[in-house]
Amino acid sequence: MIKYTEIISKSKIFDNIKKEDIPDMLNCLSATEKRYKKGEYILRRGDIINSVYMVAEGKIHILKEDYWGNQSILGEAGEGELFGEAYACMGNVPVQVNAAAVKDSVIIRLDINKVLTVCPSACEFHSRLIRNLISVIAERNLNLTNKLECMSQRTTRDKILSYLSMESQKNKSSKFDIPFNRQQLADFLSVDRSALSKEMCKMRDEGIFKFNKNHFELL
Repeated sequence: MIKYTEIISKSKIFDNIKKEDIPDMLNCLSATEKRYKKGEYILRRGDIINSVYMVAEGKIHILKEDYWGNQSILGEAGEGELFGEAYACMGNVPVQVNAAAVKDSVIIRLDINKVLTVCPSACEFHSRLIRNLISVIAERNLNLTNKLECMSQRTTRDKILSYLSMESQKNKSSKFDIPFNRQQLADFLSVDRSALSKEMCKMRDEGIFKFNKNHFELL
């Protein structure tokens, strides 16, 4: 786990905590790591969890699946980012989503009880850790609100424009990369892939934006 100290130190849950203190904190939080192959599930709907999950290597998608197996992407987590924190904090509430590795990944688990309870040694940074976790949960709620705004648009074109506008603002540039391929973007926006591709090509020909794979430039 020591090899991931640099990535862990950049995670928002360890914000304003010195890098040299992280190994001791991981020990305090009963941190464990596990490798997952591309396509393998880390969490499945119905699981009861008592850990916060952090991506140390790779990337995961948070997926929602309906009764008929139709799947949509609710979000993603890259290196240093957390997932599962809301369900871990709620205790015995079953997970309502799936989490799957987009590529070979290493996941670190942090015991939520150790995160939320100040340890007997009253380590200096534990209060900071709790505040950071609250900040992460608040940011996750904001991201879900933004996704809802995209999905609430009436047409495929409006959904695409809403999403690209948010990504441009997030990157503070008219040129940016998005974290999805075409099928993943279609799943994220809950639209048909062929309809998405057709509409994107129309908007490119109309001079609204340029794109090459997952790189976009708004015009």
